[in-house]
Amino acid sequence: MRVVSLVPSLTEAVAATAPGLLVGVTDWCTHPAGLAAARIGGTKNPDVAAIAALAPDLVIANEEENRAPDLTALRAAGLDVLVTEIRTLDQAFTELHRVVTTGCGLARPRWLDEAEAAWAALPTPSASRCPAIVPIWRRPWMVLGRDTFAGDLLARLGVHNVYADHAERYPRVPLEELNASGAELVVLPDEPYRFAADDGPEAFPGLPAVLVDGRLLTWYGPSLLRAARELPSALR
Repeated sequence: MRVVSLVPSLTEAVAATAPGLLVGVTDWCTHPAGLAAARIGGTKNPDVAAIAALAPDLVIANEEENRAPDLTALRAAGLDVLVTEIRTLDQAFTELHRVVTTGCGLARPRWLDEAEAAWAALPTPSASRCPAIVPIWRRPWMVLGRDTFAGDLLARLGVHNVYADHAERYPRVPLEELNASGAELVVLPDEPYRFAADDGPEAFPGLPAVLVDGRLLTWYGPSLLRAARELPSALR
């Protein structure tokens, strides 16, 4: 079987299960390192002609990561496109199972069972969750809003996203409003914006800042096992 993945997380999931299936991946597919597959552009601007030339049996995509016009063009080229929707941890486990078993025709992998068990074993967070803001960009400032995978992970770890009920999923919020939001913590991932000790915390004086590996917070796949092990202590 020949598979093209347009989603870094799903690329890692397929590669961890049966790397020989992947014939094309995006420029942003960084895990695993040294993946032997053709690069077919970005998640938002894939080269449809190059993908078609690879003659894949399946193209794996995601409704948030990839643009509908590109997926339509791939289907118009006669390609089978499997589109995932992942906005919660439960959805991640369900969709990863579908991609690997139904999409790729493989047996359910051990890493998926281990990741699901690791998250199930975590203690239920207390009712008094820590209110936090989670910037994902600056210039302009953008934060996690409603209905996001990262927000669901944080909620399971006892962190309440102050903007979880915002009308937008990734709202732009002025810095002054963020500092007046009532948050008691700022969570700064290193992707998509690369927040660092000297780039981010200084914007929130008096507010505890936690720098986290963005891949553990936003990727769904084999990294979910490491996320269950490392995020709880990182957020303390």
